Amino acid sequence: MFTGIIESLGVIEQIEQEGSNYHFTIQSSLSRELKIDQSVSHNGVCLTVVALGEDTHTVTAIHETMIRTNLGDLKVGNTVNLERAMLANARLDGHMVQGHVDGTGRCLSVKSMDGSWYYRFSYQPTPEHLLVDKGSVCINGVSLTVVDPTDEEFSVAIIPYTYEHTTFKEIILGTKINLEFDIIGKYVARMVGAYQK
Repeated sequence: MFTGIIESLGVIEQIEQEGSNYHFTIQSSLSRELKIDQSVSHNGVCLTVVALGEDTHTVTAIHETMIRTNLGDLKVGNTVNLERAMLANARLDGHMVQGHVDGTGRCLSVKSMDGSWYYRFSYQPTPEHLLVDKGSVCINGVSLTVVDPTDEEFSVAIIPYTYEHTTFKEIILGTKINLEFDIIGKYVARMVGAYQK
């Protein structure tokens, strides 16, 4: 379980394919603190640490993960948002995030607001993937508040700290993003759907 509060940025140092699996080696200030078998969110995708270097860690993404997320777009030199799993006694500063990406979206626009930024995204909605105005959504592992949602689009507002300390500064028109919808909303939608049958 994660909170959507990014701890560090990582830089992709190496990508190796082995069969249908991809091994990503990432350099970050967080890597020295990790252990083998730990779960770490990479752009919102929960991946297990399988190897450690001096200031790097390696994770493996299987075929299912590659086709359902934006990890397949990553290249050596790209940066990713990193967050370790939350501690049971820690503050939940964002919202409950599983690291299980529900789907992807595309950036439709980026608008500077003289101190903040508005990003508009498109996505493919399903009955289980609900967005509500002022509700929570996770984009590339970042916990954010939904603004002006429609059936297939929504916006988020980004403060300077988030802009500088996450990959949002690299998101431009057309960028593919990972989306995880609010877990509480997903359970409510599932229960309502069951009663309607």
